Amino acid sequence: MQLEFNAKKRDGQGTGASRRLRRTGRVPGILYGGSAAPQQIDIDHNELFQLLRKEAFYSSVLNANIDGSKEMCLLRDVQRHPYRMQILHVDFQRIDATHAIHQKVPLHFINADIAPGVKLGGGMVSHTMNDVDVKCLPADLPTFIEVDLKDLAAGQSIHVSQLVLPKGVEIVHHGEGDPVVASIVMKGGGAVEEAEPVPVVAAAPAAPAKKAERVDKR
Repeated sequence: MQLEFNAKKRDGQGTGASRRLRRTGRVPGILYGGSAAPQQIDIDHNELFQLLRKEAFYSSVLNANIDGSKEMCLLRDVQRHPYRMQILHVDFQRIDATHAIHQKVPLHFINADIAPGVKLGGGMVSHTMNDVDVKCLPADLPTFIEVDLKDLAAGQSIHVSQLVLPKGVEIVHHGEGDPVVASIVMKGGGAVEEAEPVPVVAAAPAAPAKKAERVDKR
């Protein structure tokens, strides 16, 4: 089920127009991409604020209901006030159901409590990555990708190549190698190794103190 939000077309542009719009409880935004021209829009602040509290709103295909006309899109950028709980501007990108999209998808880690490295080894899970870039058709876009840690022992890691992906989804990897997604490390920063016993060397007996020579003052 796709998330949906309501929006209206707007004509006013510029800082002054945006400021006046915000005073009425609306958030200025833009919908761009595809063959159509960019469309200036505005959204009810309270509705948008509640939607932005949902993780899925950042990684799902969205339906923009603009004056009764619906368009599929992705959230691309959110501008927030530096200290107030206020949304200042939002950007959305139109998408086509027949064309592949690139999107960042969050990772959900499960079964960390029963992983041998945690339950038996006393280690803890270190998350190197919290999301991944994927490529797929809009209909195949997952809300998140699960990372199962149930078989992970202390000192072991899960890499990007080991992620179980939904059908039609592929990882877009930037750079070389096979990045680590998560690993189990021992508390203190590394694996615990048994220290080699240090041989006890008996202290040599102290040399007897020399007797002071008697000085004859005669």
